[in-house]
Amino acid sequence: MTQLSLFSADLTPPVGDDLGGLLAANGRLETAADGVRLEIRLPDPWRARALVRECRVRDVDAHVQVDDQVTVLRTDPAPALAELSAHWLDGSIKVVPRDVDLSAGLMRCWAIAAGRPAAVGYLLGLDPQTPDIHEALAGWCAAIGLAGSLIGPRAGGPAMRIVGQRRCTRLADMVGTPPPEAPTGQFPQPAHH
Repeated sequence: MTQLSLFSADLTPPVGDDLGGLLAANGRLETAADGVRLEIRLPDPWRARALVRECRVRDVDAHVQVDDQVTVLRTDPAPALAELSAHWLDGSIKVVPRDVDLSAGLMRCWAIAAGRPAAVGYLLGLDPQTPDIHEALAGWCAAIGLAGSLIGPRAGGPAMRIVGQRRCTRLADMVGTPPPEAPTGQFPQPAHH
C-alpha cells in the first residue's frame, strides 16, 4: 500500500504559481493587449493532454495544436498568468523568481512538461534558451531535498538529473499520482510497498 506524503500534489490545492513548472521547462510567457498567455512546445502529445487538465484546475484554459509533428500547448489569457509574468519575467527575459516556491504542484507541472526516466535516475528538462536559470533552479531543488546534477546536451540535457532512491522517492511523492495519459514508467514512481 502506498502512503501519500503531506506535501504531495495529490493533497495540496492547485494554485496558479504551479504553472511555473512549465517555465522551469521550456515554456514562454507572451504579453499582449488582452493579457498574458503561456506557450510550451512538448515532445509528446500525452503531455499536452495532461497539462490541459493541470491548467484547467488552475482556472486557465489551454488548447493543443499539432503542426508538423510538433505539439504545442497554448493558454488563453488569465489572471494567474499575469502573476506568473510578474515573478518569472524581468522585462522580456525569463528569470527564476527570488522567492520561488518549488511546491508539489509546480514540480508536478514540470515533470509532466519535461520529465523523463533516465538509465540512472530521473531527468527534469530545462529550457535550452535560458541557461542562466539552470543553476538557480538546481539550487532551489537542492533546498527542498531534490539535489541533482545539471547535464548538458551531450548527456541528454539540458536537464537536472535526480539520482538516488531517497531523492527519486521524494520527487515521486511530491508530484503525486501519474496522469492517466502518461505511458507506464514515464512519470516518477514511488518506491513504497
